[in-house]
Amino acid sequence: MIALWTGVLCFFIWIYLLAGRGGFWRMSKAATELTLPLTSAPRIAVIVPARDEAEVIGLAIRSLLEQDYPGRVQIFVVDDHSSDETANVARRAAGDKADQVTISSAMPLPSGWTGKMWALSEGVRQAAQFAPDYFLFTDADIVHAPDSITSLVARAKADKLDLVSIMARLRCSSLAERALIPAFVFFFFMLYPPEWVSSPTHKTAAAAGGCILVRAEALAKIGGVAAIRSELIDDCALGRAMKCNGDVWLGVAENTYSARGYDGFGGVGRMISRTAFYQLRHSGWLLLATVLGMTATYLAPPVLVFFGGWAAILGAAAWLLMSVAFWPTLRFYSRSPLWAPLLPAIALFYTGATIHSAVRYWLGHGGEWKGRSQDAKTHV
Repeated sequence: MIALWTGVLCFFIWIYLLAGRGGFWRMSKAATELTLPLTSAPRIAVIVPARDEAEVIGLAIRSLLEQDYPGRVQIFVVDDHSSDETANVARRAAGDKADQVTISSAMPLPSGWTGKMWALSEGVRQAAQFAPDYFLFTDADIVHAPDSITSLVARAKADKLDLVSIMARLRCSSLAERALIPAFVFFFFMLYPPEWVSSPTHKTAAAAGGCILVRAEALAKIGGVAAIRSELIDDCALGRAMKCNGDVWLGVAENTYSARGYDGFGGVGRMISRTAFYQLRHSGWLLLATVLGMTATYLAPPVLVFFGGWAAILGAAAWLLMSVAFWPTLRFYSRSPLWAPLLPAIALFYTGATIHSAVRYWLGHGGEWKGRSQDAKTHV
């Protein structure tokens, strides 16, 4: 009976996820289908916070300088105390367009700020003299399609949005990336269905930190970057703050991509672990609920197949629905549909990384990014 009722639960979880959670699994279209009239081209200040990004920032800067946008674009690179040649690589990438790129070093990190937020704040401050209509917050590993800024601004103006964000296509080359990265996007959109994010009738709000266009007046209205200065999951925090006062939009990019690679399964695991327990508000109860939820949603269906009877039928049905839901994300990343039935194993990896995040926090280590501790528990 326990197996039977577990099967019923698993089956109806996936019925709800497919039919009742904003169609998150369909992969939202990017904003690239819109075009911007040449008579309306707001001034754009691009803010690029960068810490030890020498390997990728050159590609990012060149892509920003090659935009087809008809208006004024000024790029502000803020070197966040890098230990490599980040600033010099960015300077060389600017080449003969150096007048469009301002490169500076962030001031010492104040207490209560995360490094990225402080670098963004420094960039916004420096851009004030440019008097931009919009800020484009973009990471140093994001390589933009030529029409990226045009399409983002077109979307913002067409729908009168205060924030427009697109999830850049993450790198999916190594075995670990092919196995785990599509699921990362799948889980992100499950938590933050783009249809709900863009709907004024839903409270759900989010953004994808690699590429966020925000209206300058709207940013000032929430108190600027300082309003989210201590947030580790800063993109979603910015989305929430902006949606309290206006409309926001979240989509997925076709041709804008991340050049950042991950060092095997361990590298992807560290990326997940860095903020997983922070997202659970450091709550042991929420961690327990998450583990139970992941077990019922992803792990139980394939296990139930071995029980026989109705439990096996319901478990197999849930597993099939799970695979159907995952297939559009795999197709977007040009992966074989044979990966779809492996989602339970992938979910087990993510569950383990979440538990690892909690254990590290309890041991006083917390998350770390480029040698900087971000979420360590303070022992008194």
